[in-house]
Amino acid sequence: MLVGLYGLMTKRNLIKQVLCIDITLVGVMLFFAGIGYVEGGSIPILPREGVVNPLPAALILPSLVVEVALTALALVIVLKIKGTKK
Repeated sequence: MLVGLYGLMTKRNLIKQVLCIDITLVGVMLFFAGIGYVEGGSIPILPREGVVNPLPAALILPSLVVEVALTALALVIVLKIKGTKK
């Protein structure tokens, strides 16, 4: 996550900045996936205690789809900006 933030602050190329945003978002998703982990936990079907929290994983899946769509949109905008400079 910090690598992406560092790249955002230091890189001037717009495509590299979009990639740094993606790296940051992946770091945030890994953080949320780690929150739901319980050491020695099992799948949350029948037992009530010692299970892994399924909510972070359920929130990460739609956010992956949104991230891909936003990345595609950002890259199209970058290409339009670079195309108008010529």
